[in-house]
Amino acid sequence: MKITKFIPAVAVMVPIPATALAQGAAETVAAGPDSGDTAWMLVATALVAFMILPGIALFYGGLVRAKNALSVLTQTAVITAAVMVIWVVYGYSMAFGGAESRWWGGFDRLFLAGIGPDTLSGSIPEYVFVAFQMTFAALTPVLIIGGFAERVRLSGAVVFAVLWVTLVYFPVAHMAWAPAGLFAGWGAMDFAGGTVVHINAGIAALVGAWVIGPRIGLGRELMAPHSLPLSFVGAAILFVGWFGFNAGSALSAGGGAALAMLNTFTATAGAALAWVAIEALLRGTASALGVISGMISGLVAITPAAGFVGPVAAIGLGAAGSAAAYVFVTGVKQRLGYDDSLDVFGIHGVAGIVGALGTGILAAPSLGGVGYAEGVGMAAQLWVQVKAVLVTILWCGVVSFALYRLVDALVGLRVTAEAERRGLDLTSQGEAAYHM
Repeated sequence: MKITKFIPAVAVMVPIPATALAQGAAETVAAGPDSGDTAWMLVATALVAFMILPGIALFYGGLVRAKNALSVLTQTAVITAAVMVIWVVYGYSMAFGGAESRWWGGFDRLFLAGIGPDTLSGSIPEYVFVAFQMTFAALTPVLIIGGFAERVRLSGAVVFAVLWVTLVYFPVAHMAWAPAGLFAGWGAMDFAGGTVVHINAGIAALVGAWVIGPRIGLGRELMAPHSLPLSFVGAAILFVGWFGFNAGSALSAGGGAALAMLNTFTATAGAALAWVAIEALLRGTASALGVISGMISGLVAITPAAGFVGPVAAIGLGAAGSAAAYVFVTGVKQRLGYDDSLDVFGIHGVAGIVGALGTGILAAPSLGGVGYAEGVGMAAQLWVQVKAVLVTILWCGVVSFALYRLVDALVGLRVTAEAERRGLDLTSQGEAAYHM
């Protein structure tokens, strides 16, 4: 028996089972899990985990200088492990605990209390849903470290990540995806994490880059990526893993997952072509770094819209996100003078905002989308999207700033000038990525 579950406010808008907007209200039913949905969600969970290790690790590792490559890999692995532990201790409960609060899920699921092998979330075992959402929670703070790469202590990065997911990620995930959440109550459309993952990570990275300050020698020394082939491999892994990220957010192996998968293809293609075309027109060359930057921008832009827009509209949304990210990465960052080392805000933050707002427009049936809730038009939906974006930016920005200051006072964020010049691999990890 197929279990169909909706949030009443968006039932008309999303005519598919267990949509990403209804991620959270677990229920136990006698019929048992749907084997097809369960098998797909197990694969999707593994794909999202693959995005972190090795995907983000290799992507970021190749973009930094050789003397800092291992520090990025180490921070990625340790933060991932730390978040996975606290997710099952209290994170899942805070995000999806079932409390009626608009802001958080409560503590009734501490240590996964009340969940067992026979407990279902929609048509899949709740354990699978817990694991799927755990990969999202682990991935998001890992994205942030790109904003202050090459100059932050491992201890500072890990302590910040633990506090940040507790006070920023878990509440925003509840607001967006739990039935009682603030954004869900408004009817906001965020299929796979435009606000929760990308805008959140982008804003936190921007605040961190500003609080911590630029790298020593920025603007005077060469800080080019030490291995673009490594980053290209990482970006390719992210592309493949993103199908679990987006299509998995349908929480079933049906038409919603198929639409999200196709949109992930077309948006990424449109974004890569847009970045390359802009580079060729403005600079006369099309770079490998530009191709992968465009790819990631498109993947980010389509994330909130993956199950709501049509495949042709997805091409335009990916291209728009890519163009906006290009402007920030190559122009705005230099003019404002902040050192977002690996362009987390420029790509994830900016393309995430474009995707979140574009979802409210392109979901219109006249543009090939799935439509809105009954009685809701494009203008009203767009205003809801704007409100969700603004709350995310404000919440994340204020809390992130306070946490950076707190962590700096507690354990210290930035390494010494001497350690930064020698490289974090030797001074923090006691090893080198390459021996010539």
